[in-house]
Amino acid sequence: MLIYNFERIFKARGIARPFTYLKNAGFSDNFATRVKKNKVARLNLREIERLCVLLRCTPNDFYEWTPDKNTQVDSEHPLNKIKRSDKVIDLTRMLNSIPLEQLDEVEQLIKEKIEKGEA
Repeated sequence: MLIYNFERIFKARGIARPFTYLKNAGFSDNFATRVKKNKVARLNLREIERLCVLLRCTPNDFYEWTPDKNTQVDSEHPLNKIKRSDKVIDLTRMLNSIPLEQLDEVEQLIKEKIEKGEA
């Protein structure tokens, strides 16, 4: 089943109050509430584009695919790119647990990945 998963992108961007964030960006109360509560059945292309620009992401970042029992695709199928693992990694929590003397090293590794285009 294909669903929207906005919580994932909000967490990744460090947005603790999605409703307020979306309201401040010019979205309506109704839209911000539906997105915050992940109660969105469909989005028009203009809304998707506005969200992508605001959150610096692609539409694929909003989608999550969980195959049902009757759906089988090979390992090379493009849907597998938006199949999320059950394990949720909270990067902020992970970074907060790193000793301060190692943060410079982690920052350098991230910068190197970004410069190489691997991130």
